Amino acid sequence: MLPIERKKQIVDWLTKEGSLKIAEISSRLEVSEMTVYRDLRPLLESGEVVKTSGGIMLAPTPEGQLQHHSCSYCHKISLTKQSIQLFTSGHAVEHTCCAHCALLRYSDRPDSFVQIICKDFLRDTTLNAKSAYYVFNPELDLNCCQPTVLTFGTLRDAQRFLNGFGGEIYSFEEALETIHQSMNSHSSCDSKKK
Repeated sequence: MLPIERKKQIVDWLTKEGSLKIAEISSRLEVSEMTVYRDLRPLLESGEVVKTSGGIMLAPTPEGQLQHHSCSYCHKISLTKQSIQLFTSGHAVEHTCCAHCALLRYSDRPDSFVQIICKDFLRDTTLNAKSAYYVFNPELDLNCCQPTVLTFGTLRDAQRFLNGFGGEIYSFEEALETIHQSMNSHSSCDSKKK
């Protein structure tokens, strides 16, 4: 397979699957990881794809173009460090202002989303939200939705953060359940802690 054919195949897979690990691409194409990196270089330079933790995904917006997205759940501006992207099976991208809204939005339509991308609160690295750890109710006001929910890539980082700022740690599935329980005691995303 020629390099141009491999690049087209990679983009096709990313369109269907959201993100891929370099090792997975290497295995599927039956080439070395170095060859995959060489094939990806022009796609990365053009902004068509972006790096994630251990892999790549299609770029959510054209390179250099700043777009103002509103949260698909509470309609606040979602261009913050805490914003999360939800990718639908129809290749659309929804943005939320924070993990709080992302969890609520995902639970509204769990079968519609094929990928959820968030940022590690401490390291600012891109994560698959389904493998992240969630800290609820830390003693840190970010002036966003309540209860505050922050994402972390490792349990160790979440525990260290918890030692300094308090809160509770949950996996993705536990966080989905917990956010619904907490929303029963709040009238909206903007409700302030009592």
